[in-house]
Amino acid sequence: MSVARITTLNLKSKEGADQIAETYKTNAPSEFPEAEQLLEVRINDKTLMFVSLYADNDAMDRASASRTKRMDLNKEVIDSVDGKAGAVILNHKN
Repeated sequence: MSVARITTLNLKSKEGADQIAETYKTNAPSEFPEAEQLLEVRINDKTLMFVSLYADNDAMDRASASRTKRMDLNKEVIDSVDGKAGAVILNHKN
């Protein structure tokens, strides 16, 4: 069963959000090669949400080192982080 990790970042500034949005878009596919799907959503000027789908908890756990590295690189522009993970119940694609 697939699992999802949902991370919401509140940034200190719009410029910080712009920076993270751009680098994630460019680098995330190679940083998280086991992700089945990656979504990046701009909630507002200073809030970004990231949804990553993995085949299972083991794959998600292996991605944790890359996630930690990305967070550490951006810690100066991050105001707060909210992270959740859970089983995917529906993944509808049209």
